[in-house]
Amino acid sequence: MGPEKKAKAAAADGSGVSPAKDPTGKHSYTRRFPRFPVDVRLQVRMFQDGDFQTCWGRSTELGQDGIGATLTGNLQTGEIVTLEIPLPLSTYPVKVRAIVRYRQGLKYGFEFLTLNEGQRENLRRVCEYLATKA
Repeated sequence: MGPEKKAKAAAADGSGVSPAKDPTGKHSYTRRFPRFPVDVRLQVRMFQDGDFQTCWGRSTELGQDGIGATLTGNLQTGEIVTLEIPLPLSTYPVKVRAIVRYRQGLKYGFEFLTLNEGQRENLRRVCEYLATKA
């Protein structure tokens, strides 16, 4: 599969990442946007067992389309959650719906689903700022 088809496949499944094999034959992934280290306390709200639940975590990395975090809760890949994230340069926390894209132990990767233009611009500015700190 050529690079264009890989990109289309990634866009079609909504993950935003394109699988590729590195020289060792293992799969690696390329992201639409780079991720930058960031350490903030975030809140996760989810609907589980017929009720809304809340857990807390610490972010590890942030990109314009998602965030990585270590959480106290138990989420499943594909689960939809609401994240509340206090960001540098922002007066108020960003509140956004996201999908769990991966889980490795207590570490999770989330892709943002419902960003409005203001949130999208805010994340772009924050990522530009974090790029200067990396």
